[in-house]
Amino acid sequence: MTGAPILTAAQMRAAEQAAFDVGVDEYGLMETAGAAAAEVIWRAGHRRDTLILCGPGNNGGDGFVIARILRERGVAVRVTTLGESRTPSAQRARALWGGPVEDMMTALPATQLVDALFGTGLTRGLDGPVVAKLAGLADAATLSHAIDLPSGVDTDNGAVLSDVPRFGTCIALGALKPAHLLYPAADRFARLALADIGIDVPSTIHRLAPPKIGVPGMEAHKYSRGLVAMVQGVMPGAAALAAAAATHSGAGMVRLHGEDAPLIPPHAIVRQARSDLDDGRIKALLVGPGLGRDDRAQATLDRAIAEGHPMVLDADALVLLAGHMDRTPAGAILTPHEGEFQRLFGDLPGSKIDRALSAARESGAIFIYKGADSVIAAPDGRAAVASGASPWLSTAGTGDVLAGLAAGRLAVTGDPFRAACEAVWLHGEAARRCGPAFVADDLLAKLPAAIAARL
Repeated sequence: MTGAPILTAAQMRAAEQAAFDVGVDEYGLMETAGAAAAEVIWRAGHRRDTLILCGPGNNGGDGFVIARILRERGVAVRVTTLGESRTPSAQRARALWGGPVEDMMTALPATQLVDALFGTGLTRGLDGPVVAKLAGLADAATLSHAIDLPSGVDTDNGAVLSDVPRFGTCIALGALKPAHLLYPAADRFARLALADIGIDVPSTIHRLAPPKIGVPGMEAHKYSRGLVAMVQGVMPGAAALAAAAATHSGAGMVRLHGEDAPLIPPHAIVRQARSDLDDGRIKALLVGPGLGRDDRAQATLDRAIAEGHPMVLDADALVLLAGHMDRTPAGAILTPHEGEFQRLFGDLPGSKIDRALSAARESGAIFIYKGADSVIAAPDGRAAVASGASPWLSTAGTGDVLAGLAAGRLAVTGDPFRAACEAVWLHGEAARRCGPAFVADDLLAKLPAAIAARL
């Protein structure tokens, strides 16, 4: 299952133009968008007095439509602007509003605030006095809504171009934009609503959707459900966390390879020597957590890659690959955080989504580019973006758990992109179920329930 599509500003404009080219009326689309946003606002605020801030472009036109519809429902609506409407559709919407229009800079606050100043496509920050006024009005409101995007963020990369207040709800129009999911912009609202405006928005990039996890068949056995092998290195705790996560991933069997592999729970993990990696039943091989970075670790990684198994490469394996990305096995899953990604590829241009897709194309691998916003990217241009993960995941060992999950789901599905998406979702769901102040070990106990929720 794919989630909501994600479009850049240019892609959204192209989707709208394609609709106009087949006969959709431009102003009619504004009416549809305004009505969809007005419905969200009405359900949240009902008849609370409302102040709508309208900008000069089509985002402001949406605001005038919203104002007219809410007024028709009995809401006490006031409208402010920063000047004249500049587009034909916005001018028409303003004329149909027909009511008073205040100067935003002298407007008094209201119980409910709607920011329709600048939506998709903003390229520079707001002027200082406008920033201060917007912040004051937002602070005074009990409920606040941003139309399409909060004014002051970059649509395509999630950068904050000027100081942006935190809104209660952001109402995305037609499709999600990168800034809805990429930080820091994604932290400028508490809730995200997607309003359907009735146009086709094709995209290979989507918000990460909850997976559908299959139940093993009655004829299943430990090898048919997927054998995960993992190579232990100098830090056995990291390997133990990853291996334990793989045992809770739905895979049928997990083997931890290392001469001194400790007998620590879960005891279902099989301990074997590294020389057994040539087993053709291995469906996923995980290398990296606690591996080390010395010559011995490099030799271990080289041998593992040479076996030709489907792979997940994490942590120290990524450090050892830096400068040698041509050795990355095609279809492998790589799981870098920001620092590891920079070590592998340097400072690539574009948004986090752009960088992840560039890395996937260059290497032929699947990337889980980790962070508060995680991007899963494939060489064929598909990408899924997860946002809003628990901030308590910023603790030691949680990356090892994710790597183990990815290896387990790879062993089960045989599909690296699907496995990576499932692993990121299950990891985030387990963290949500843990609540605050957990440690990585706590995630393990929550994985069965996370999987059960998606059967």
